[in-house]
Amino acid sequence: MAELVYDETGRLLFTKQMREEYTILVPQMLPMHFALLVRVIQTYGYKVEMLNTSGKSILDYGQKYVHNDACFPAVLVIGQLIDAVKSGKYDPHKVALIITQTGGGCRASNYIHMLRKALTRAGLEYVPVISLNLSGLEKNPGFKLSLGFIRKAVYAIFYGDLLMNVSNQVRPYEVNKGDTQRAIDACMDELLEQMNQGKGLSFKSMVANFDRIIQRFQDIPVTGEEKVRVGVVGEIYVKYSPLGNNNLEQFLLDEGAEPVVPGLADFVIFKIFNREVDVDIYGGKWIKAEICRIFIAYIKKRQRAMIDALKRSNRFRAPGDFDELHGYIKGYLGDGNKMGEGWLLTAEMLELIHTGVPNIVCTQPFGCLPNHIVGKGMIRRLKDDYPWSNVVAIDYDPGATKINQENRIKLMLANAKGLERQREESRRAEGEPAAV
Repeated sequence: MAELVYDETGRLLFTKQMREEYTILVPQMLPMHFALLVRVIQTYGYKVEMLNTSGKSILDYGQKYVHNDACFPAVLVIGQLIDAVKSGKYDPHKVALIITQTGGGCRASNYIHMLRKALTRAGLEYVPVISLNLSGLEKNPGFKLSLGFIRKAVYAIFYGDLLMNVSNQVRPYEVNKGDTQRAIDACMDELLEQMNQGKGLSFKSMVANFDRIIQRFQDIPVTGEEKVRVGVVGEIYVKYSPLGNNNLEQFLLDEGAEPVVPGLADFVIFKIFNREVDVDIYGGKWIKAEICRIFIAYIKKRQRAMIDALKRSNRFRAPGDFDELHGYIKGYLGDGNKMGEGWLLTAEMLELIHTGVPNIVCTQPFGCLPNHIVGKGMIRRLKDDYPWSNVVAIDYDPGATKINQENRIKLMLANAKGLERQREESRRAEGEPAAV
């Protein structure tokens, strides 16, 4: 068994010996993205598993071992990890946990300390916790990020974004139920096999993969009906995680709507951009800002390639790039509004409204101050500027009932259909052609 090694602050380290013996458990947020990211980590010789668990025990463990002032995502993420360690599936003395730290002032920096406290309270203080960060916040001798890993992770994010984009545009309309999921599974198998062989990770091969993925979904037979499109924005965990939002996307599908979910790439660029903004606002080394600009340019090039591939299809709607998203926020919020999802959340709502998706579910953990300000706090302003916008803010919390959340979303959908009827009547009265 690997010897437990601590640093000078008393933090348990993930050692090189542990790398050989331990399984690293990853909490789940985006099923497709994280499956690809896990495979990237595996290519570096780590034993890694993504948790796809659900059930009441996760919430129970979270509420038992996490302070009741913590936000809902903290309760779920920590609860899912402790539930896995206690499940009996793993040897508790041969597992490590990994969690992201962004370096900001919100949960993504503080979870890791809450997780360690929860492990101690649960009698699992011997389980090491790995910080996945680009800020040098914590280091472990047995786990290191290389430039090669970061490059592969960027590609995994774009593959995940593209799959999420095209599948959401096909699934509500598929003629043969299950075709979309089968296409997702086939594309995932191909991408994972390529990654296992070290392929699909150059710019040229990425573009070729984009075209193949789009063609596969383009070949799926679909109906010609029109459905209400509903955007999903909010705090990153409850926005994306089926565990965190009570399977919101599936609920929207069941209600006859088409979910429209912004990709992860914009959030990644947003976080790097914030480092550049810090130097501009508060001062700092110019080299830090320059490195951020270079990294952002690298990611933006791949984002534009994905957008161009979608446009070439003449079938799928393509999102705007980060610069377009940033442009929407002018006159609403400044670049200094960056706590939580910051100005990005409002910008995503504006992009949806401007691109024909005025019906929006804004997901947020109850009591999340930053996102209540840039989410719920901006709805009135958006309604004033865009009277046809139809935004509902839904709080997610251990005490929130699923039926209440779903009833409020149903009311938003009913309002969406009423607003569309009004707009069609207005078009007819003005002699304009009906919307297609």
